[in-house]
Amino acid sequence: MTFHAGWLRRCLVSATLVVAVAAPAFAQTAPDGAKVADFSLANGMEVVVIPDHRAPIVTHMVWYKAGSADEPPGKSGIAHFFEHLMFKATTNHPAGEFDRAVAAIGGNDNAFTSYDYTAFHETVAPQALEEMMGFEADRMRNLVLTDETVATERDVIMEERRARIDNEPDALLDEAVDATLWLNQPYRIPVIGWMQEIEKLNRADARAFYDRYYAPNNAVLVVAGDVAPDAVKAMAERTYGLIPRGQDLPPRVRPVEPEQHTRRTVTLADDRVGVPSFSTRWVVPSYRTARPGEAEALDLLAEILGGGIRSRLYQELVVHKGIASSAGAVFRGRTLDDTSFAVYAAPLGKAGLADVEAAVDTEVARIGRDGVTDAELQAAKDRFVRSMIFARDRQESMANIYGSTLATGGTVRDVQEWPDRIRKVTAGEIKAAAARYLVQASSVTGYLLPQQQTEN
Repeated sequence: MTFHAGWLRRCLVSATLVVAVAAPAFAQTAPDGAKVADFSLANGMEVVVIPDHRAPIVTHMVWYKAGSADEPPGKSGIAHFFEHLMFKATTNHPAGEFDRAVAAIGGNDNAFTSYDYTAFHETVAPQALEEMMGFEADRMRNLVLTDETVATERDVIMEERRARIDNEPDALLDEAVDATLWLNQPYRIPVIGWMQEIEKLNRADARAFYDRYYAPNNAVLVVAGDVAPDAVKAMAERTYGLIPRGQDLPPRVRPVEPEQHTRRTVTLADDRVGVPSFSTRWVVPSYRTARPGEAEALDLLAEILGGGIRSRLYQELVVHKGIASSAGAVFRGRTLDDTSFAVYAAPLGKAGLADVEAAVDTEVARIGRDGVTDAELQAAKDRFVRSMIFARDRQESMANIYGSTLATGGTVRDVQEWPDRIRKVTAGEIKAAAARYLVQASSVTGYLLPQQQTEN
């Protein structure tokens, strides 16, 4: 079971559409050419089937449209906490039976929580798919939540926070930067929660979260692998279809982020830090909140600026100047609300952090002022094409692309039309996005320093 802890780790493991661009057929069809199926059960559960008959395995995922940003005030961490509780006993199965059943057939299972969703997944042989559906359908409504079970798992969560956050300087800084970047939006609260609130979570909190969000009409089933859509539909109706529809939830309307007018810095000096580093972040639109074409431009901007070894930041700072050991940019486009765009770097050798930061700032400003070349833009699109090919080669990647899109307000059609929208992005649109959003006067910069150093 995992949650998205530090900012960079979140960016790397979150399922976003930055991995996909190719001919429309790539998105509309499964890897072997079969058409992606999308339908709903009578109780409101949406089902997506991505056939892939190249190997006798199947990935089964259930995405709940509830994450840490949906938590009640003062109950931070309950979404991730409840992810853990879903592995406990139900009225039909004792604790651990689900995991043992998966292990017995050589499969694997896990789960993860993010700001906007919680997902549970298994990878097994096709013959075991209906059994997995039965287990998942059972725990969707039949968990047995006792005070003892909740208290024991709460101790586990608190220890997880100590290990992954409190003992990791970069994770502590990430929390502080997020809390500074977001003035009003719940993304400012860590997914795992604040310790003082985790330790007060109880069975009533867990039951309330369960009853509100864990229902078929608030879930998306994604099945990718050696299966046929008709067979999946029949199995889903025999398992998930037996669960009554839950209450109709109101639209997921959250506090609106105000316009920002200040440049802020956050500094953490710690004797466990060996090499200093920094990141600068901005609030930008996501695919759900952006104007037409804007999120696609931000995606390509991140790729050109710092998407890999061919990016401007890497080539200028690491290859040509030799002043940085790492440098890059990340756009987290697949969120329900506005999201973040970030650049980051760490110095190399005798170079100072101030020198590296100045070089990064120069490259960011240059794109906003001068734009990008047509050759750079085409190369970025070509790299996205290759990424899509690699994504299509992995069932989990395809399941994540569709699942994360549908769990954050998108549709199957959004996934299918995305390659064409990327292909239409112009160099002028990328320049406009950089000039509009990557403004130092409304940024947050986090510095991670060795104990003896101070902020530049």
